[in-house]
Amino acid sequence: MENIIEQLALELGLKKNQVKNAVELIDNGNTIPFIARYRKEVTGNLDDEKLRNLDDRLKYLRNLENRKEEIIRLIDEQGKLTKDLELKINNSTILTELEDIYRPFKPKKRTRATQAKEKGLEPLAKIILKQNIKDENIEKIASEYINIEKGVLNFKDAIDGACDIIAEDISDNSEYRKMIRKISYVTGKLFSLAANEDEKSTYDMYYNFSENINKMPSHRTLAINRGEKEGFLKVKLEVNEEEIFEYLEKQIIKKESIFTDILKETIKEAYKRLIKPSIEREIRSEKFEEASEQAIKVFGVNVKNLLMAAPLKDMVIMGFDPAYRTGCKIAIIDVTGKLLDYTTIYPTMPQNDITGATKTLLELIEKHNVDMIAIGNGTASRESEKFVADVIKKAKRKVYYTIVSEAGASVYSASKLATKEYPDINVSIRGAISIARRLQDPMAELVKIDPKSIGVGQYQHDVNQKRLDESLTGVVEDAVNKVGVDLNTATPSLLSYVSGVNLKLSENIVKYREENGKFTSRKELLKVPKLGKAAFVQCAGFLKVPESNNILDNTMVHPESYDITEKLLESLGYNVKEITKEDLEDLKVKLENIDVEKIAEKLDVGLPTIIDIISELKKPGRDPRDEMPKPILKSDVLKIEDLEVGMVLTGTVRNVIDFGAFVDIGIKNDGLVHISNLSDKYVRNPMEEVSVGDIVKVKVIGIDLEKGKVSLSMKDVN
Repeated sequence: MENIIEQLALELGLKKNQVKNAVELIDNGNTIPFIARYRKEVTGNLDDEKLRNLDDRLKYLRNLENRKEEIIRLIDEQGKLTKDLELKINNSTILTELEDIYRPFKPKKRTRATQAKEKGLEPLAKIILKQNIKDENIEKIASEYINIEKGVLNFKDAIDGACDIIAEDISDNSEYRKMIRKISYVTGKLFSLAANEDEKSTYDMYYNFSENINKMPSHRTLAINRGEKEGFLKVKLEVNEEEIFEYLEKQIIKKESIFTDILKETIKEAYKRLIKPSIEREIRSEKFEEASEQAIKVFGVNVKNLLMAAPLKDMVIMGFDPAYRTGCKIAIIDVTGKLLDYTTIYPTMPQNDITGATKTLLELIEKHNVDMIAIGNGTASRESEKFVADVIKKAKRKVYYTIVSEAGASVYSASKLATKEYPDINVSIRGAISIARRLQDPMAELVKIDPKSIGVGQYQHDVNQKRLDESLTGVVEDAVNKVGVDLNTATPSLLSYVSGVNLKLSENIVKYREENGKFTSRKELLKVPKLGKAAFVQCAGFLKVPESNNILDNTMVHPESYDITEKLLESLGYNVKEITKEDLEDLKVKLENIDVEKIAEKLDVGLPTIIDIISELKKPGRDPRDEMPKPILKSDVLKIEDLEVGMVLTGTVRNVIDFGAFVDIGIKNDGLVHISNLSDKYVRNPMEEVSVGDIVKVKVIGIDLEKGKVSLSMKDVN
């Protein structure tokens, strides 16, 4: 374990003590959000991202250690384990390297080499490899190994069999494979060709394409892989074979002999038949894994930014789920998310009932004092947008609209959860409710669906699904726990992502709340069935109770720090049980001027903890999402035909990918800001410049009316 700690510290650029403490906390069942928030002194202030990276590498290295032990055992059972071999195994740092070492000892199916050994040709293979004979006749030497009964009919059969043994030995050599892998990666070029040149597809750009494998970006790797999988592309990897042959000959052919030419041919045969296919698979698999990890990372960042989008509070919202034939579904929710009304209107084709739909919409706006209309961005979205924009001009009150991503809304609508929430409401109406709630509280609504269905990624269906699920679950957990959850309003879906709370426990919390009324303190959590002290420690700090008499219950201050916090307040002249809203303003001023280091020393508490406590006391019950950009509120519609090159617009970033960002500027399709147009300076990673949900100014630099595509730039935009 000490070796793993040292390696983690080296890889992640951390102190050994940081790593050791973090590993101990993880092994003791503490969650990443809990460790990141409440064990800062122990880990040296490691945040959730660093802790998850550490946890991932920890799992990999432990798996590596387990595999080492297994391989040592398996080789030892064969009686072939030496001290040098054991040292070589233990010094391996990656699984590929480890498996290469084990390769010669791995039980094989009957290969050409094993058959040749059965025929008694191994001694001849050794003679050839020794290269000691310069003048004798090859035919004469090989003829000694002819065995009609075993199928060695002539000297050529003997030579061929011996070469099969040598070829397999070359292929099984871990050092050779390591170097060949390196040469292949450095010199390798990936070629993609059309499987059928006459067939049009989204992969047209890859019909005659090549690129160095080591420079190929993640999105291109995944695109080519998908094109190959779908049968549109033929893909091959070409490497500098001459460099490989030169390397192998230098390693194997030590002197001139009568076997030199045979060895040269055997080397080529070993590479082309045995090494090349497996190395190509390994490299392409490695590139795919790298690309997958990058895609998962991008998806995760986008999901987190979407979850952290600012909620639209204190507004009555109309959810508008667009459609054609089946009509547009309408649902209205109040400021708490409660469903007030719902209906279906038909302003789009084929009915085109503009008059009837207008009348219904205006009546609903007036009846429920609607402030905002959230329009889903799916089928018939832009037609619906034009209709809504025209209607709100006729309304007696000021009403705005905005476009909301409806990705996953249909998944939620048909789910067991939706059925449980709205058993008497039609599936199609549930989608409109979800759209409205996504605007009101994105996080609370989006946690109800599978993160993969949120729609802010790329190639998410191509990557390792287990790894994607693990990563996205972690992303949602981090976001939910960063914001905190209102214990008295949260749904089981939201509660299940709180540190230390699983789905069953979240259901128990809600059931307790329904049976006993609102929670009046955090301590009351201990009365919830199956919620023991360990779970309480993990979750309590993230669950807020606005109704509590103790102001600290509505902050992210952990109950274990209540004593310290009370002492801090007392030193400033306050009693935690008697503090008022008026006191909070005065308290905020006093906290601004406090000597943090001095008070930390006085209270015998770590600096990170006291800083977090003070931050919470300044804004009890605060929602970090309030600091995020608010959605763009619209009152009119824009068409692609309205655009002109050079026009400057304000838009919302909908998706960030490796090669740029898609921005909603109010037309049917999002415009693309290519990575080269994100900034005046060089941009290595688009996420360094923009995030999902950002409100940005963009300039129109290209319009393709036929394809409905718009190119945008963020350069030179004032």
